[in-house]
Amino acid sequence: MTPIRFLLKAAVFATGLAAFLQVYSVQAILPLLMRDLQASEVEAGLAVGATVLGVALMSPFIGMLSDAIGRKGLIVGSLLFLGLPTATMAGVTDIGQMLICRFLQGVAIPGITVVLIAYIGEEFGGRVMTKLMSLYVAGTVLGGFLGRFILGHLSEITGWRTACFVMAALCAACALFVAKQLPASQHFVAKPQMGNALRTLKSHLRNRRLLAACGLGACVLWSLVGCFTYINLHLAEAPYRLDSGSLANIFSVYLIGMVITPLSARLISRFGSTRAVMVAVGLSMAGVAATLLSPLPVIVAALTAMSSGVFITQAATINYIAANVQEGRSLASGLYYMGYYGGGTLGAWFCGLAYTQAGWPGVVWLLLAVQLCAVLIAKFGMEQ
Repeated sequence: MTPIRFLLKAAVFATGLAAFLQVYSVQAILPLLMRDLQASEVEAGLAVGATVLGVALMSPFIGMLSDAIGRKGLIVGSLLFLGLPTATMAGVTDIGQMLICRFLQGVAIPGITVVLIAYIGEEFGGRVMTKLMSLYVAGTVLGGFLGRFILGHLSEITGWRTACFVMAALCAACALFVAKQLPASQHFVAKPQMGNALRTLKSHLRNRRLLAACGLGACVLWSLVGCFTYINLHLAEAPYRLDSGSLANIFSVYLIGMVITPLSARLISRFGSTRAVMVAVGLSMAGVAATLLSPLPVIVAALTAMSSGVFITQAATINYIAANVQEGRSLASGLYYMGYYGGGTLGAWFCGLAYTQAGWPGVVWLLLAVQLCAVLIAKFGMEQ
């Protein structure tokens, strides 16, 4: 392995890590935000949902923008921009300001994730492309974990405001590294014609299979965001009373995605996307239900099962889109991520209402209802 090839892989990995370092990071400090910003449970939960909403709104359009202006510059620029609202979070004085900063983080993220996927597909082929895509996915999973882990533990040491500056510095460092090590595009051809994109969009909105995948994605992230946001408030209360560092440790179960995602390919190949989704959602439902049990180790095991089911479902859904959409795949992916992250926004909101009215059991019953919808979509909306 040459140094150049190693640095390319490191740059791709770092890009995925930096993007997802911020998406769910505040989940580990929600009790602190409620205390310091006088926020309700729903408002604190929307600190997660605001970022997810920004990603949802931008995902369908960022691919069109990238097709017109290029890849690498947009990736690096988005990484740098991501650090600005992250640093600004340190100075907010109320939950409204926090929600604005979190939304702006979400606006920046598709310029990293959607564009990097297009860049890899254009510039590389065969095993190199597959390897780089796997490294990107691994980076996103590790970033999702480290964001919660770092912010949670730093908040115990320095306070969450200072920790936000550290998170912003990490974004800037990744941006500089990617700018230096990611090669300039060699195969990019500008495609500024909006008419073709709009015709493709119209065709996609009539594609029942794609719409079913978008609905399934919405249910998936609704479940993940709702569960991992409000389990923190549940575990911060009696009898557990976990601090932000301990809550950050709970997210270690998220690392299961680094193992489950590659292994899920075997399940999908053997049973097909539809059956794999139904099995995975069943596993996730069992995990959600088991969180009603009291012992903390049982809850951690239940969260592991729940997240495993979610990762398998997402992998199967993306595979299903690739198999059933032949044209305009980047736009189709953007629509899927719009549904996916839109579901996450709704999950943060409605699960917050459920938590306010009925505590953690109320959230569990809502999540089970949403996952039942996912099973029905897979059974009747997706074709074998």
